[in-house]
Amino acid sequence: MITILMLGGAKRVSVARHIVDAFRRRGRQARVLSYELDWQVPAVAVAEVLPGKRWSDPELMPDLRRIIAERSVSLVLPFVDPAVEICARLKAECPDVFIPVSPESVCHAMFDKAEAYRLFAEKGLPQPPLAGDCFPRIYKPRTGSASKGIFVARRPSDIPEGLDADAYLVQEFVEDAREFTVDCYVRQDGEILSVVPRERLETAGGEAMRSVTVGDPALIALSRRVLAAIELRGPVTLQFLRPTSGEYLLMEINPRLGGGVVASIGAGSRLPDMLAAETLGLMPEPFGGWVPGTLMARYTQEIIFAPCK
Repeated sequence: MITILMLGGAKRVSVARHIVDAFRRRGRQARVLSYELDWQVPAVAVAEVLPGKRWSDPELMPDLRRIIAERSVSLVLPFVDPAVEICARLKAECPDVFIPVSPESVCHAMFDKAEAYRLFAEKGLPQPPLAGDCFPRIYKPRTGSASKGIFVARRPSDIPEGLDADAYLVQEFVEDAREFTVDCYVRQDGEILSVVPRERLETAGGEAMRSVTVGDPALIALSRRVLAAIELRGPVTLQFLRPTSGEYLLMEINPRLGGGVVASIGAGSRLPDMLAAETLGLMPEPFGGWVPGTLMARYTQEIIFAPCK
């Protein structure tokens, strides 16, 4: 039995099902554990939900090591930003468990937007320039996620009084740009196995509600360039903007599975099979036979919990 531990995967029901199915295709049964603050979450539909600790709790690491040992965990996957660096540390402490994340130093840089900007510049990757004296400009909290705290200032009067500018990455605002996400998988030896771009057509709370896969060779080539420039491993999510007249601009890198990866999986990316293969100690091969033009549309489904006695 393969035991999968999701960290912060409260809403990732369909992703969990795809991964379980990938193990089944290889003749292995899999079960899912989901580490959460609250057991009343959607993941209960596919997983045993384990009451967990906050990411900042000093007892978090011992608690996770205990679960990994007691439940014979084979695969650990982070689904929220704080869990990625936790997984990078676990990877060093639990060598017999497959934890497909990038080195801790890379993860740390990706979750500090100012550090990420400096790294992208050092590697010569295209990105929106710093705002300088220009308007409009966009303010991004250095350690924010899911678009929280981001605002656009079109004139100096739009900047809140007393704002701590050092807490933000401030870039030129790109007007009327299209948003693209690229779902990638990099084998542990650095081989790029999968690069699947999709355009975000509709979002809510930073999550893609509708997206469609696109087979743009320029975006695929740029994504491969990004992956080769930075020591990324496992599932990786790249975010790009494309102005109406201009080239793709790298916005950020999330070194984990993205919530909208089901669009790429639905297009035939085989990403869950790559995860399963590496968990089993195999060497999955690169695959590019996914189908451009595959559209994903999300809908809401409820789970009802009876009152606790």
